[in-house]
Order: sequence, then structure tokens, then C-alpha cells
Amino acid sequence: MNNPWYRLICELVGDFCYATYRFYQQQQFVPALLPITSNSISSPMGLGSDSLPVKIELFGKHTYLVDSMQFQLEYMLRHGQHGVFYIMPTFRGEDPDHRHLNQFFHSEAELVGGLEDVIELVGRYVAWCTRSLLQSHGKVLEAQLGSVAHLERMVALNGDIPRVTFKEARKLLGDEPINYSRPLPGICTISPAGEKRLMELFGGIVWLTHLPSQVVPFYQAVMADGEYALCADLLFGLGEVVGCGERHLGYAETMAALRTHQVDPNDYDWYLRMKREYPLRTAGFGLGLERYLAWVLRHDDVRDIHLITRLKGYDSIP
Repeated sequence: MNNPWYRLICELVGDFCYATYRFYQQQQFVPALLPITSNSISSPMGLGSDSLPVKIELFGKHTYLVDSMQFQLEYMLRHGQHGVFYIMPTFRGEDPDHRHLNQFFHSEAELVGGLEDVIELVGRYVAWCTRSLLQSHGKVLEAQLGSVAHLERMVALNGDIPRVTFKEARKLLGDEPINYSRPLPGICTISPAGEKRLMELFGGIVWLTHLPSQVVPFYQAVMADGEYALCADLLFGLGEVVGCGERHLGYAETMAALRTHQVDPNDYDWYLRMKREYPLRTAGFGLGLERYLAWVLRHDDVRDIHLITRLKGYDSIP
């Protein structure tokens, strides 16, 4: 209770939330208050992904704790809004480690538009929140960290962040096996070590765009060739802090993606109906708050960012 580390985190979380609401108020985005249970989960995140849903029984019915509220945000946009957002907890079932938590706080938003629109929004949002933390806690952070140059650079970029496509990244990273993960035969993605190397090459922060469609969730729209997705990960700190993407426009594309990703369409009947009856081009993102604050504090373990922990396999208080 008296540890200055956690007192600082408490203050940073508060300032981040205030900054988020101020930012979206300027954008005229509507805050969304959403249930934390859903029968339509977005895990696993792609073929071979180890992201696991958390199944529970509620009032005698089986359901899931949300691993993302993106589907609900898409639904909210059909109420005539051009943008919606929230900061709420997200639940995952895989084992925790220095990059992964079983419960973490998600800052998510969805807007009417495409991939370029959401990349632009994320860049301004991250710069805005970082600027706010510098203004409120810059001296404290500098005294503790020795330098806040990483924060100042984010603010100075103001969204003008370098980009590299997956195909370009493969060329930069070469054939070094440590830079890649192969969750299934024939499926390749960039590993945490590869993300770290890309960040080193681009001064600590870079967009990794257009990943193979097989390694992203079924709901991400794909390019005309079907091989690459309209998505992007913002890499800084521990690696991916923000994931974003454009969604399938209508029913046919969504159904085809469900089949490709071997997901039962019956679990997404309402989502398919929404795509069929209310097609809308939307895009969105999710920022992991603990990973963002770990970057702010130049810390290497998100498990130390929680004020009240909820880790798989551990008894929790309060």
C-alpha cells in the first residue's frame, strides 16, 4: 500500500483515463458501456494461436468473458455513430508471462472507415496520452528513469510513425529462425524477438502492417489477393502494444473468413446477420494499457503493472 511504484502506477492509470476521454470527446466519439460476457468471442486470434477464451457458467448458461469487445463496438456503430470507444477489462486464458496477463485493461475504439483511418487515429491517440503523462508526471518519471526521451519522441512524432509491411520485414530480418514463429506448418509470423529487432531498426517504434491473413483473427478484412490482411500492429516497448485492422464489409466475406479459419459460423449468427443487413466499412484497434505503461516506465514485465492482480493459477486478493 505504501510502495511508491504502485502509487505512481495508480496516478498514471488515472491520467491515462482522463486523457482518453478528453481525446475522444474532441473526436466526438461516444463512450460505450458494454457487458463483459459474450457468446461470440474473438479467440483464437488466428490459426495456431495460443490465445484462449475464458468460458464460464452464468445463471445456468455457458458463456465467455470477453477477450475483446470489438464485436459490440461494431454493433454500436450501427446506431448512427461515427466512432465509439471504451476502457474495460479483457480476459484471456493462456498462461501469463512478462508480456501476457489473464486480465488486462483494453482501450478499444471502432470507427466508420478503413485501415488508414484507424492507423491515423491510433498515432494521434498514443501521442496525446503520452503528452498528457509528460505534462502531469514528466518530472517524476525523469527522476525515476533518468530520461524521458522515449516519451518525448512519441509526442514529437505525433502519429508520423515509420511503417514496414510483413513482406518488407521478412527481407529486413532475413532467415534467422529466432525472428519467426511458426504456429502451424506453412504458417509464419514474426516472433517477439523479431519484433524487438524491428524496433531496433526503426528507433524504438514502428508499424508492422499487412500480416498474412492466416495469422490474424477471422474478422480482419483481407487484401484483394487474399494473402495479406488489412491490419497493423504498433510495436514499441515490449513489442505489440496496439493491434488494429479493417473489418469485413459484408456477409459473404465474413462467412468465407470463418470457414478459412475453421470457426463454427453458428456461434456468430447474429454477427453474420448484422453484416448482411447492415453492411458498413469499419476499422478499430485495441491498446493494452499495461503494456503501454510498461513502455512509459521502461519496465519489462506487465505483471508488475497490475494494482490488483488476477493471474491464472494464483489466489487473488481482495
